[in-house]
Amino acid sequence: MEKAEFFSEARRDLAGPLAGVRVLEATTTWAGPMCGCLLADFGADVVKVEHPAGEVARRSPPFLPGTDPPLSFMHETVNRNKRSVALDLHGDAGRALFVRLAAHSDVVIENFRPGTADAWGIGYAAVRAERPAVIYVSISGFGQWGPDHDRVGYDPLAQAASGFVSLNGPPDGEPVKSPTFLADDLAGLHAAFAALAALRHRDRTGEGQHIDVALLDAMLFQSTGYLTLGAMGVDLPRLGNQFRIAAPANRYACRDGAAFIGVLLDAHWRKLAEVLGRAELADDPRYATGLARIAHRAEVDALVADWTRARSTAEVLAALRAASVPCEPVRSYAEAAADPHVRARDMLQEVDRRGARVPLTGPAAKLSRTPLRVRFAARELGADTETVLAELGVGRAERRALRAAGVVAGPLPSENPD
Repeated sequence: MEKAEFFSEARRDLAGPLAGVRVLEATTTWAGPMCGCLLADFGADVVKVEHPAGEVARRSPPFLPGTDPPLSFMHETVNRNKRSVALDLHGDAGRALFVRLAAHSDVVIENFRPGTADAWGIGYAAVRAERPAVIYVSISGFGQWGPDHDRVGYDPLAQAASGFVSLNGPPDGEPVKSPTFLADDLAGLHAAFAALAALRHRDRTGEGQHIDVALLDAMLFQSTGYLTLGAMGVDLPRLGNQFRIAAPANRYACRDGAAFIGVLLDAHWRKLAEVLGRAELADDPRYATGLARIAHRAEVDALVADWTRARSTAEVLAALRAASVPCEPVRSYAEAAADPHVRARDMLQEVDRRGARVPLTGPAAKLSRTPLRVRFAARELGADTETVLAELGVGRAERRALRAAGVVAGPLPSENPD
């Protein structure tokens, strides 16, 4: 299929399938912002509320080359497609204004430590009193209830507590956390999915509800069933790059790099045996079935490793792809970014930011009728404060008073750099 054919009936008059859904976000760092990012990418009108000093993601390195003043990769990635309101929630006036904004929102997202939003007067009870049908999403390390609910929780802590870290890393080395914000990403994804399910329920019944997503729970749910195995006493050794349910499946060194090869089916093995020049092994009872190959993992790994070691990565990939044996090069992110296929899939979408063209990671899902895209870059802090408050019905005099009191901040429309 060609790209133009896939999008032949695409609508260009909508921000996305969630056009018309209003989301209010009071979040920091990654998990909460990722939930908002997903909803924004799908077309929702997401208003992100930050302290007038800005949240931590704006100051987190690495910074994007060529941007002046420098911009954080975190903030620019996860806060695109959102409007920005600078609002101080530490005082009564700011909290009251937040609740007013929430009363006009379909979804509210917060990712503070459990009890914080309630203590500030912006929790589910306070918002529900003004907007009974609200979908209120709370994301935290360990959830809103349970023995450990009040613990401080961050991404690597959830990875460690879930058991994930115990299985990650080389078999003969130390346990290693994920290099990405895995727990945050999964919690944000589950939160966005739950918000959509709750919106569907509200549309049918008129009922709002509180959604509680824990980073720990998200990690455990996505543990490939290992939590069940752990509960039943099944030993789970750390395998490194090996694949627990198949062999040979591993990273194999080549003359000038490495390739990841995955033989998941017996048909793959028969084809691989031919490529290796060992066609007699295709039906060898030691290797002919998946269970047999797992039992002889070291042997089949050695067969493949000996073959790849003498060849370049390009030679390995060409031979295996010609035989339809699953394989891919082990690449850096820089190499992935240069891949024409990655570009063709719109996984990098450029925006102008402070003197630089910045290629932001694009949405993963492709919708033929309501395409997703990076509609606009992350906004300067408080860039939309005036507009959003005016939409809320806050008059010019009140806005001036709030600004003078330090409750809100951001450039006035005439000086807005975005």
